[in-house]
Amino acid sequence: MAVAVASLLAVGYTTVSPSAVAVPAADPPPQPPPQLTQAKVDDAVGRLDRIVRDGMNETGVPGVAVAVVYKDRVVHLKGFGERRAGQSGAVGPDTVFQLASLSKPLASTVVAGAVGEKAIGWDDPVAEHVPGFALKERWVSDHVTVADLFSHRSGLPDHAGDLLEDLGYDRTYILDHLRDEPLTPFRASYAYTNYGVTAAGQAVANAKATTWEKLAEDTLYSPAGMNSTSSRFADYDKAQDKAATHVKDADGTWQAKFVRDADAQSPAGGASSTASDMATWLRLQLANGKLGGKQVIPAEQLERTHLPEIVSGPPRAPAGRASFYGLGWNVSYDDQGRLRLSHSGAFELGANTNVTMLPGEQLGLVVLTNGAPVGLADSVALDFFDIAQYGEPTTDWLSLVDEVYQQQLQADRSPTDYTKPPRNAAPARPDDTYTGTYENDYYGPLTVTAANGELTMSLGPKPMTFRLTHFDGDTFSFRTVGENATGLSGVTFEVGSGSEGAGGSKASKVTVEAFDKTGLGTFTRP
Repeated sequence: MAVAVASLLAVGYTTVSPSAVAVPAADPPPQPPPQLTQAKVDDAVGRLDRIVRDGMNETGVPGVAVAVVYKDRVVHLKGFGERRAGQSGAVGPDTVFQLASLSKPLASTVVAGAVGEKAIGWDDPVAEHVPGFALKERWVSDHVTVADLFSHRSGLPDHAGDLLEDLGYDRTYILDHLRDEPLTPFRASYAYTNYGVTAAGQAVANAKATTWEKLAEDTLYSPAGMNSTSSRFADYDKAQDKAATHVKDADGTWQAKFVRDADAQSPAGGASSTASDMATWLRLQLANGKLGGKQVIPAEQLERTHLPEIVSGPPRAPAGRASFYGLGWNVSYDDQGRLRLSHSGAFELGANTNVTMLPGEQLGLVVLTNGAPVGLADSVALDFFDIAQYGEPTTDWLSLVDEVYQQQLQADRSPTDYTKPPRNAAPARPDDTYTGTYENDYYGPLTVTAANGELTMSLGPKPMTFRLTHFDGDTFSFRTVGENATGLSGVTFEVGSGSEGAGGSKASKVTVEAFDKTGLGTFTRP
């Protein structure tokens, strides 16, 4: 799922004076001196438990773990609630959570380490390290770099490749088929892409002649002593003290219904960790790559991840603030000119996380939850930093962030209500008009079958089967599944003067609405 709250968590502003246009740019002003006092931080920390519990009571999210780091010390570390709703087992600091897109700043930390070892450079073309890697335009294919893909400025469309993962395709297949996706202007447009980040991570792993999962372990997790952190789903799955993922039912209860194996996009969304380990990582981030006096990640390369690489959200008014994306981080600057770094993670199948840091204040917070995104993880962070800076929350962040997530979900749904066929709906043609196999270079073959009076369609490497419900004429609907499910979606057949079936012409094409956002959702009968 896209990190919809980036505009809330990563706002900043820039100003340019007339003289600055004509005069060569000078060095940027230094980071302002720290403005938070120990008392202000203590106040925010002292109120954090209440913020978490109130948010859990309001949303019903079963479990939360938090960690706060200040001046290289873990000043708060605690778990709340249940690992699995309705079962014994409390969340603690060492409970393993899936991180979702909080994996991205972890991944950029790993890459910073590899770049520091000169195994690869941020500005190396990915195609030099991933055999056969290509995007739709040849020039972009040859020039797109690790930094381009980590900052979502390659031109790939939003969440390119994610639907292939939902259908069961593996990382190799998905990366190989990014070449079919249409591109927007290279390095001039921002779109959040898990498989762009994954391609960059794969390039770094290949440059080190290893897998991404082992690279992360050898470069960051093991040297930092983050022994419960992994980029393999199997390690999360076998952990005894782990938080199950939960979704909210229509009756308002939370259920552990789904299992989210994100190995295919491991660099972008497949890491798991604990509040304890994430506190260690926060210490490393806030100490320029050091832990206990030892330089684990080179400071210069880590700092590069904290710089803006592209505008992720332009200002909405002449005096408004733009938001930026760095290398795996949302980057912003506040009214006092302080750098603020953040990232959210969200699995619609049951996880929501947040990390926020003010490096100049040496203050960082991580929030891990085991429920689908309803605003809790992000609002805890926003409330905490508001209290530290202003003494009180500046708005009702929980309601606001939840509304942003819900708006995004609604925006992704079909504009057609397939539960209500039109009153004058045309009947479907005989089943054999639609049955058969249709081809698609991106999604692979789609087979429509008739049995027991109903139609089904099957597709994917280990074919997933979906029941087709008639809607109107040659249009049917099916229920989408997976991380990117959007409810009911249309399936429309095009019937022309092709080969004849028992009831007339065979359908020559079929377009699956949910798969067609970038124009790739039409399957053609050979």
